[in-house]
Amino acid sequence: MNKKSNHKGSAPKFVIITGLSGSGMSSATNAFEDLGYFCVDNLPLTMLRTFSRLLLPNSEDVVAIEKAALVINIRERHFLSDFPTELSKMRKRLSPFVLFFEASDEVLQRRFSETRRPHPADSGKGLARAIRDERSELAKIRKNADLIVDTSEHTVHTLRRFLIEEFGHFDEGAPLHIQLMSFGHKHGSPSRVDLLFDVRHLPNPYFERGLRELPGTSKEVIEFLEKQDEVIETTDRFIDLLRYLIPLYKKEGKSYLIIGIGCTGGRHRSVMVTNKIAEALKDVNHQISVVHRDVEK
Repeated sequence: MNKKSNHKGSAPKFVIITGLSGSGMSSATNAFEDLGYFCVDNLPLTMLRTFSRLLLPNSEDVVAIEKAALVINIRERHFLSDFPTELSKMRKRLSPFVLFFEASDEVLQRRFSETRRPHPADSGKGLARAIRDERSELAKIRKNADLIVDTSEHTVHTLRRFLIEEFGHFDEGAPLHIQLMSFGHKHGSPSRVDLLFDVRHLPNPYFERGLRELPGTSKEVIEFLEKQDEVIETTDRFIDLLRYLIPLYKKEGKSYLIIGIGCTGGRHRSVMVTNKIAEALKDVNHQISVVHRDVEK
């Protein structure tokens, strides 16, 4: 990775994504969309300055785009000859950040072989020649880049994580959507959960007189469970573990995290514990929703 400027103070408002075909530009676009950027793929270069005006405040009743990311690559026929001139003109009004992606010849050949997509620069002389020719043709574009990222050692997931770290500053990026779901094992475990906690080891209100028919949201059930030391200890440990894990899931690039909490029937213990966890996690600065799947069964 090579840098010409440091943007850590604030994320750039206007990012131009370019580079070698197969180097990860599509994956980068997805990451920028998750960071709240308005993204456009393969915008004609003749429209670049026109589009950039949408990022500038104006006196008309037109809402300016807060931040945008554009993909411009060799498929745009005027790209190679006109890009340096267009970029120079734009830099008089804006501060476009040019992000250039590349990878080794061997990696690019493997990626194109795996996807079986034709290389856009292939003139019939083979994939290896097309990659070399494109690299040579884009050398001048590369010199204008603010950040050059070699994706040879990246997977889709590690590249996403890198871009979110570089441009998102997690606390300012898109929030992680966390769903807490209580359920009963006798009705079947949820098919899609990232984390599953079992609370069948806790005292069961089902066997307490007057509590069997009440849900885990009732005052009586909550008071009964809160008197049990193991309930408090278990809930606190779950909360501590989630406070540790949630930032790591965010760092890994997850947008959604589903957490299942199960007891036998899904009416008492799992409901109460789920609500306690949701209440405790309100301060983690992410979107939290609660579903009690089996409470009415």
